[in-house]
Amino acid sequence: MGRARRTAGLRRRTAGKGAMAGRVIALVAVALLAVCCAAAPPPPPTPPAPGTSAPAGGCGAAHRLEAGPHRLASGGLERRFLLAVPDGDGPHPVLLDLHGLGSSAAQQSAYSRLAEQGTRRGYIVLTPQAAQGRMGWTLPGTGGPDDTAFLTALLDHVRRGLCVDARRVFAAGMSYGAAMAVSLVCALHGRLAGVAAVAGLNIVPPCAGARPVTIVAFHGSADRIVPYRGGHPFQDATGDLRGLAGLVVLRGVGEVFAGWARAFGCSGRTASRLNGQVGLSDWASCPDGVQLRLYTIDGGGHTWPGPIQVPRLGATARDLDATRLILDAFDRAPSR
Repeated sequence: MGRARRTAGLRRRTAGKGAMAGRVIALVAVALLAVCCAAAPPPPPTPPAPGTSAPAGGCGAAHRLEAGPHRLASGGLERRFLLAVPDGDGPHPVLLDLHGLGSSAAQQSAYSRLAEQGTRRGYIVLTPQAAQGRMGWTLPGTGGPDDTAFLTALLDHVRRGLCVDARRVFAAGMSYGAAMAVSLVCALHGRLAGVAAVAGLNIVPPCAGARPVTIVAFHGSADRIVPYRGGHPFQDATGDLRGLAGLVVLRGVGEVFAGWARAFGCSGRTASRLNGQVGLSDWASCPDGVQLRLYTIDGGGHTWPGPIQVPRLGATARDLDATRLILDAFDRAPSR
């Protein structure tokens, strides 16, 4: 019953966003333009050696953080996030779940189901909200509130208040949230053990010198907002928005994923079919035991594969459970 209410609520909120669609898409275009014109993120510095200082652990904290909505001051702003906590004493792995542009933490939590399913597997799941008055995240190298600093502070805050396995920190996201998650591979300087990108891998380029991490990605071949084959986004746009989108040229998903494989030093690319709709590309050999996996959904739209459909964003592969596959990949990922 509770899940049915959450799903129904997500559908109502999704429908209610229709009136905002033009403004949201325009802001996405501006943000994409900023990303495409910005320089690639710098390579991360050498990770700290074992035994160097780190935020105090929360395994013995007298007052542990409780599940639910929270607030945290960062960069002079009051930031918000949802916290889902598993049963047990820990230490627990941590998962950031990042919403897309024009969405919210509550919508992302319901849509991705990572808080629900992740806590069942022992993950602490953090679903943060973009800064008040902002439609989405500030990617590294672009202007706006420093979301990299916010997410760093958030991870440190949770590490002090809960029993966290600091060597098993992950990030996942949808659309522009996927771009932010992938950006954190470099921006968090080797802190992540893995990332998952749904419908947004090709918004940001790989960075040279990145420490290898597990990456799992999902993208529909018929995505009209962030095109699978690259080129101009918002392919159905008209008027001024079409002109703005014409200034943005994205690389193809396959090209970007291959770029990450080169950056990590992976080899032995393979391709297979899971079924008539879904293809899988991966690399047989990557350093440190990490995995790179790309699920291509033939005819899929700008959607999260799984049980929840959002028709205005295109077709959804309901027989492919991205949430389960993301958690499977993170379960297998080597610790940092």
